[in-house]
Amino acid sequence: MLPPTIPIFPLPNAVLFPNACLPLHVFEPRYRSMVADAVRGDRIIGMVLLQPGFEAEYEGRPAVYPIGCAGLITHVEPLPDGRYNMILRGIEKFRITGEDQSNAYRLAHVEALPEPVTEPDRALLGTFRSRLEALFAMLIERTTAEHRFPATVTDEDLVNALAQYVPLDPLERQALLERDGVLARGRALVELLEMKTITRRRAWSSGSIH
Repeated sequence: MLPPTIPIFPLPNAVLFPNACLPLHVFEPRYRSMVADAVRGDRIIGMVLLQPGFEAEYEGRPAVYPIGCAGLITHVEPLPDGRYNMILRGIEKFRITGEDQSNAYRLAHVEALPEPVTEPDRALLGTFRSRLEALFAMLIERTTAEHRFPATVTDEDLVNALAQYVPLDPLERQALLERDGVLARGRALVELLEMKTITRRRAWSSGSIH
């Protein structure tokens, strides 16, 4: 169960999805303190995306998108100069309802946004799987057979993994995260990847990719 208040790590280019992993390098003093406190506590940190125009206020508390994903620190490597390398595994989506201003790093009041998958949803997700695998293979220019995912990877985990790891713009990832459940995310991901493969084919045919 997600605590009602969690530290948040706002970045301009990182979005986390449930059950996906995100490697991070932490170097700012305030976020080094955040990691140290999290490791001593429940190891939970919320990832949120900074809204455009954050640069002027970056040292303060610039606006972030209200929907994020909490992650559990599964691996942490303290470095000699105080920085950290760590890996977060996504555990649950959340919505920010307010902020606690009492700490140097950012603390947010959050409400969990569980994404249960019903049996009808699961059946529909299964119909997306082969299309997602084929689109992924086309995007990375490998044969589909070489990039089928193990059957042990559930359909919902496959959707979240592709949303996490396929090359996408941060705002595209944020839009996927904000979808109302994994089924809606899967549909949107199919549409997005189809658009990208069409764009790539057109670029190849016009000779603009070398």
